[in-house]
Amino acid sequence: MGCGRVGAELTVQLAKAGHEVSIIDKRREAFDRLPPGFEARTFVGVGFDREDLEDAGIKEADAFVAVSSGDNSNILSARVAREYYHVPTVIARIYDPRRAEIYERLNIPTVASVRWAAKQVMLMLFHTREEIKESIGGDLVRMRIEVPAHLVGKPVSSLQTEKKVLVAGVERGGQGFIPDGQSTFQEGDVAQVIVHRNSMDVLDELLTPLAEG
Repeated sequence: MGCGRVGAELTVQLAKAGHEVSIIDKRREAFDRLPPGFEARTFVGVGFDREDLEDAGIKEADAFVAVSSGDNSNILSARVAREYYHVPTVIARIYDPRRAEIYERLNIPTVASVRWAAKQVMLMLFHTREEIKESIGGDLVRMRIEVPAHLVGKPVSSLQTEKKVLVAGVERGGQGFIPDGQSTFQEGDVAQVIVHRNSMDVLDELLTPLAEG
């Protein structure tokens, strides 16, 4: 919901990645932000109106993102998507960061416009298996990741790439430690990882087991 700069960029990025996208905006002219010739399912309507949402395909949606220019519209739309339609992944853009904590209690992740943009929403959409803890400044994000089975017994450094991905700590059995060059992962470990936003694809590769051949 919302075809401003962030909504338009998200629509294009998601469509280029092969996803089916519907975008709702109350102003038809807002869709002029989409690139010329770009084919998208556009709907003039209100993001918290159930009829408008159903026209746009909310019942089949895997995710709903509210990035209009109004906090109230965003959170109301997000609540309808979460509580009425039970959309698995719902994200709301919040302009007033003081209100974000309230919305987090509703189990709706929020992104504050002064710190986040389309890249951060994409990050939240496609990294549901990790718990994104916080932005730690600039382009760095701290993440909490359950160590996958194929890395058990491997050096902690196997989940690192210089200047892109760093394991800052490991949680094990209710305790934590800062790894050194000799540290290895054990079953049940959780890694505290610092990753550059532009290196999410590198992190994905490290977390994916090599195909057997």
